Amino acid sequence: MENAKEAKAAKLLCLCLCGVCLLCVLVGGASQEYEVTTAARGVDLSGEWTPVREEDNTGNTELGDWVGIPLNEAARLRAMAWVASIQTLPEWQCRPHAVSYISRGPSQLRISKEVDPVSRQVTAWHMEWLRSIDKAIYLDGRPHPSENAPHTWGGFSTGEWIGDMLKIHTTHVKEEYLKRDGVFHSDRIVVNQYLIRRGNYLTFILVEHDPVYLTEPLIRSTEYQLDQHQNIPPYPCNVVEEVDRPRGIVPHNLPGTQQYADDVKDFASRYNIPWDVVTAGAETMYPEIQAKIAAGRARKGQ
Repeated sequence: MENAKEAKAAKLLCLCLCGVCLLCVLVGGASQEYEVTTAARGVDLSGEWTPVREEDNTGNTELGDWVGIPLNEAARLRAMAWVASIQTLPEWQCRPHAVSYISRGPSQLRISKEVDPVSRQVTAWHMEWLRSIDKAIYLDGRPHPSENAPHTWGGFSTGEWIGDMLKIHTTHVKEEYLKRDGVFHSDRIVVNQYLIRRGNYLTFILVEHDPVYLTEPLIRSTEYQLDQHQNIPPYPCNVVEEVDRPRGIVPHNLPGTQQYADDVKDFASRYNIPWDVVTAGAETMYPEIQAKIAAGRARKGQ
């Protein structure tokens, strides 16, 4: 019945060019038929967006906070050796943020669209965060480059609409941190982002696959809100001497030292989370981990 109603309503088609109606025909009742495509390709994502701060944002998380991340042993050992003061090194001060971190970071976001002047189809979306390069998402069907092609901070992205949800497939991303507490991803990471606009809110869902440091896909989400008064400022960055230290020193926690263990265990101690839970990797992503937390606290008599 619904299909019959749609067919009846669609019988009258008007073909208009340059604002002048040239021909109106009845489908099935005229000698020639005309097809007018009116189907939308997704929704308009362009605008200035500001992050909505909530408990799962990346932010500046604490050393040793690995709960909810499917880390393998190599990733955990690297995170234990990391200290925040490495950010003061000249080569780190003006580094752009890569796509996995910045889309969940504290930065505002600008989205603009690239439109073909002839077909008027959106051929690419461009995303720009503070302290980040332009991230282009191509919708023209071009393939991803060879795995040996150069990697960049923004990676290489293609997009496709699934209804009103934009799926973004990103490869060729440089090695960077997932969280600013020593949790890194490798340059083999593959990131799938799903963008859903609900009025003035934009939801980012990230599904990240890293065969080097993650044992399972990492699924996270974050929210942005439209801000019509926002204008992302330029980010000129100058390298300065932030800390007076001998040349060649790289801040780190040396394995086997007391600091190596104490620094990362401080998070677990203050929040009363058993150490075997903090280091459980993928297990911490699922509700069953709560029983392990309770059992650990019971052993301590707390």
